[in-house]
Amino acid sequence: MHQRIIRSFRQLTTETMDPERPVVTLFSGGLDSSYLLLRLRDAGFRNIHAVSVDLGEDETLADKQEITDELGVRLHVIDGRRAFAERFVRPAIAAQAVYLDTHPVSSTLSRPLIAELSVELAGELGAGAVLHTANRSQNTLRRLNGALGLLGFDGWYGSPYDLDPVDREQKILELKEVGLDRMSSRVVSGDSNLWCREFESGILDDPEDHAVPEHMYQWSAVRPDATGETVEISFRAGVPVAVDGEELGLPEIIDTLNRRAGAYGLGRYSGLEHLDNGEKVLEIREMPAATLLLRTYRHLETATLGAETIREKMHLEQLWVREALEGRWFGELRQALQSFIDVCAAEVSGTVSWKLAPGSADTRAIVADRPRYLRDREAWEKYAIRIENAPYAAA
Repeated sequence: MHQRIIRSFRQLTTETMDPERPVVTLFSGGLDSSYLLLRLRDAGFRNIHAVSVDLGEDETLADKQEITDELGVRLHVIDGRRAFAERFVRPAIAAQAVYLDTHPVSSTLSRPLIAELSVELAGELGAGAVLHTANRSQNTLRRLNGALGLLGFDGWYGSPYDLDPVDREQKILELKEVGLDRMSSRVVSGDSNLWCREFESGILDDPEDHAVPEHMYQWSAVRPDATGETVEISFRAGVPVAVDGEELGLPEIIDTLNRRAGAYGLGRYSGLEHLDNGEKVLEIREMPAATLLLRTYRHLETATLGAETIREKMHLEQLWVREALEGRWFGELRQALQSFIDVCAAEVSGTVSWKLAPGSADTRAIVADRPRYLRDREAWEKYAIRIENAPYAAA
């Protein structure tokens, strides 16, 4: 197997890659991915396939179809929502996947699935390249490249923006010249899926001055009539299974809690993430469902596992996050860590009742199926003393 990395637009030539073989590009419908399609077309490639994996994102299919039609590119839309929730979000909940205690990880979870589905499509098409558009200031670069490498894709892969950035104004100008002029209105870079809506770059570049326009928040916009309510979240063997006693699939649970918890302004996060060489970049998120699901899991975990087990697990959680964050989701260490986490998760069953109010969520009941907690301390103390004194009484 010979893996070849694309790192610049200068490599996108018919001398480097076979122009007769299909080329697969990851396509979000944004400025960078649209510009890559244009550059490939202008470089002489005629068998270009743009793949969009639907993970519950903001971008509309109609917009993507219009862009690809204009550029003469075939669009493939793959529904990855359930696979994303069950294979990536579920283990992240059990792993309490929060980056350095600041924000739940999100794109860290979606990139391996996008890479996997793109490699599968490339195999079906006989494609000689899988390209994406992450740049050096985006952690997505190493996550996608890492996943594509570990998946063993035997062809060209990578991002031409890695070593060859193109000014935003230049991309907008060239796309406008071919009739695509809608890109100029975007003031930030966004990434969304059913677990998270994320913003970065543009007007949010500077950590020392990053007021987020309120209209950017959708899930966590406070609803005027949201004065208070109670919501019950149930887990079975570490997996969310029901809301208010109604059993639902994980995507439906996430959607329900995004709306209900978000109506009270819950689930906003801001935090700095590191790049390859230790520099930090700012990212803003809204994740109402993640807020309640992660907190619910920790309460039930505390109720059902021994303290020493939880202490060791909390140490391993950050190793899990690091491996996923660095693009090694398919690596042996992340999978070994997952095995330990899954053993712990098997004990985590029960229900937590939350009282929601504007800006807050407080527990009202923690009910574990196999609890280790006390419900009557005085009765326990009397029992414990009686048991402790029993040998002396017998003597």
